[in-house]
Amino acid sequence: MAKRDYYEVLGVGKSASQDEIKKAYRKLAMQFHPDRNPGNKEAEENFKEAAEAYEVLSNDEKRAKYDRFGHSGLRGGQDFHSYTNVNDIFSHFSDIFGGAFGGSSIFDDFFGGSSQQRSRQRSTGQPGSDLKITLKLTLEEIAAGTTKKVKIKKHNKCTTCNGTGAKSSSAFKTCSVCSGTGEVRQVSRSIFGQFVNIAPCNNCGGTGKIISEPCSTCSGDGRVQDESTIKINVPSGVFDGNYMTLRGEGNAGKNGGPAGDIIVIFEELHHEFFIRDGDNVIYELFISFPEAVLGTEVEVPTLNGRAKLKIEPGTLPGKFLKMREKGIQHLNSHGAGDQLVKINIHVPKNVTAKEKEMLKELQKLPNIKISD
Repeated sequence: MAKRDYYEVLGVGKSASQDEIKKAYRKLAMQFHPDRNPGNKEAEENFKEAAEAYEVLSNDEKRAKYDRFGHSGLRGGQDFHSYTNVNDIFSHFSDIFGGAFGGSSIFDDFFGGSSQQRSRQRSTGQPGSDLKITLKLTLEEIAAGTTKKVKIKKHNKCTTCNGTGAKSSSAFKTCSVCSGTGEVRQVSRSIFGQFVNIAPCNNCGGTGKIISEPCSTCSGDGRVQDESTIKINVPSGVFDGNYMTLRGEGNAGKNGGPAGDIIVIFEELHHEFFIRDGDNVIYELFISFPEAVLGTEVEVPTLNGRAKLKIEPGTLPGKFLKMREKGIQHLNSHGAGDQLVKINIHVPKNVTAKEKEMLKELQKLPNIKISD
């Protein structure tokens, strides 16, 4: 496959300065760094390609040959180093990846320090698992937001050993498989070169240590099964099926590993009176025919108790009356929805003989009778 233009690879122009070239390479190296893209072969190839481009364009002599003859001007000599191994890149660019200035690296800030520091950060216990719970909420609780306390059974950090799983700080021995590094390396070779795969040690779980004397309380696990009460602050305006994540509230990690999360899924309970429509609520109100004709004042339920509602004379069935901001408070914003009251006319199924006669007389009146 034909190689891409080195200036195109780094995303710089042919007149770019050395500082611009170095800055562009640093950006790409961070983007495609193996620590950020574990197991991604495409990112690894992009990482190598950027390194090749930088090696040529950062050297004035090689750059001059490349500008004049292109890729062919770099063949047949020692002008160009062909990279087949990511580790080869690290060793070749010691001033970029660390070792030249007291072991510092441009990746320290992004990846949390040197490779030894990152190894120590990885050398912790196994992460705890996440938990999922369903929280049932009434429409009233959703309307204004609420705080719930829920009891759950989960793994908590052992207080006897402080999560280490060991009887004491001296109750450890170095893992014989990884020699205390917490990592195992497997070297494979192919026609493209040598590749090194680094993975956490299965024998010690990546800690580099084996517990020789387990904690008597947790039997070396670093955690115990317990019942905990968690507080959940539910914001107003959530919907059925929405969820929130409580970071670090899940099962404690094994042997001091980070705790998992709790995923809280909201379930909206059916309401006796209201139908939800976004942040509005709909209430079906039944009034008599005389009340619709003459107008009246009624008391209706709301999410905050009962309130009075005026019915104007001549209100037609099917009309919606709006009670402003009597609905659900908006999620993550000010204001609230409305309560919409739908007017329905009550039609009695059974009437007395006297009522029937009165209705017949009423039907004869010109304002009541429907014109032909």
